[in-house]
Amino acid sequence: MADTNYDVIIIGSGPGGYVTAIRAAQLGFKTAIVEREHLGGICLNWGCIPTKALLRSAEMMDHANHAKSYGLKLEGKMTADVKDVVARSRGVSARLNGGIGFLMKKNKIDVIWGEAKLTKPGELVVGKPSKPAVQPQHPVPKGVKGEGTYTAKHIIVATGARPRALPGIEPDGKLIWTYFEAMKPDVMPKSMVVMGSGAIGIEFASFYLSMGVEVTVVELMKNVMPVEDEEISKIARKALEKRGMRIITEAKVSKVDKAANSITAHVETKDGKIEKITADRLISAVGVQGNIENLGLEALGVKTDRGCVVIDGYGKTNVPGLYAIGDVAGPPMLAHKAEHEGVVCIEKIAGVPGVHAMDKGKIPGCTYCTPQVASVGLTEAKAKEAGRDIRVGRYSFNANGKAIALGEDNGMIKTIFDKKTGELLGAHMVGAEVTELIQGFVVAMNLETTEEELMHTIFPHPTLSEMMKESVLDAYGRVLNA
Repeated sequence: MADTNYDVIIIGSGPGGYVTAIRAAQLGFKTAIVEREHLGGICLNWGCIPTKALLRSAEMMDHANHAKSYGLKLEGKMTADVKDVVARSRGVSARLNGGIGFLMKKNKIDVIWGEAKLTKPGELVVGKPSKPAVQPQHPVPKGVKGEGTYTAKHIIVATGARPRALPGIEPDGKLIWTYFEAMKPDVMPKSMVVMGSGAIGIEFASFYLSMGVEVTVVELMKNVMPVEDEEISKIARKALEKRGMRIITEAKVSKVDKAANSITAHVETKDGKIEKITADRLISAVGVQGNIENLGLEALGVKTDRGCVVIDGYGKTNVPGLYAIGDVAGPPMLAHKAEHEGVVCIEKIAGVPGVHAMDKGKIPGCTYCTPQVASVGLTEAKAKEAGRDIRVGRYSFNANGKAIALGEDNGMIKTIFDKKTGELLGAHMVGAEVTELIQGFVVAMNLETTEEELMHTIFPHPTLSEMMKESVLDAYGRVLNA
């Protein structure tokens, strides 16, 4: 008889789930992970990783079409083969997908294939998936377990999230897309409306714009990427519009008419005016919602709020022995948040000394459009709302030698400090490679670094990172290269 009892069972193998499983195994727990569709979850298969592959193709396209500005000659205009672009993206995903299977085997973690449902505390039943896989697992790991009843002292829900749909504008897979369809178009549309300007919406808008598509973005809020610092958002918007993107803010798509191979979006502005925009496709990017349905949470009395499982700072729910991490446990819905939350959860269960709850104020956010946007901590507005007396530093890319040499001199780094203590409250960036730079400020905040320590840190020259120090210096009236 197959062994069905574990110390820890994790439902879902996305970044939060599989990282938690690995850490559980490292801590000596007998561990299993339940997956109904594909190892690596949405992030690896349909989100973080394959979108970056698409955006890399877009970046290469942009560079090639501006080769002349680098003193290079390219005969004719660069064109994209949509099938090859998509194939490369899917290949990147497949490569990493197989790697997760290897990690499970390496760490002696059992993979249970199917859809889990909680039946009582410490017990779940795994059955056949209730819906077909978006992308079948490739390859299905050998030796995995399947349908049956399994028990564990600790069960961790890591089922992630899915695209949110607006009533009357539900995605249909043909004319109205979610990120699933946007990631693998059969043909490149000539025009597109993107509904929502969060990270998902703007990244796809940026990709398709680089591919030569006429793109219109519609955003309900005042600014694009509304969670970002307003000043950074305005710089990003100006750059995106300069590239040819049309952006309509303080507006909503109130209705969509469908034709045989096009849509007409009724865009309603805040003053009630309606503009009809006809395009080949519409991408719905109005957020995501946690996958809490069909898990048996209601029967167990698990507390939920606005579509997410309610937890304490260590992933614990109100039901003994049951935990939740990642997107299903609420915002920010980011892969790196899920990973860290999972490690905190399992280390707390194991009684590892010094474990402390995750500080959500120190979670970086990155948007990989052109130009890139990255941030951590409080925006200027939020710092003022919190009653903080602040100093603000700014440094422009157009004063940085490396940025100019790269031909990427459009952007800014902004830092926010507490005037009394020198505490770094927030850092906000827009420009080339800022998604790689932001971690420097994340580390600084985590180490409770002050402005003085940052000023005495030596940054290499010539690099983009020098702008980080210059921004700090600017906050204290000591900027050197501006």
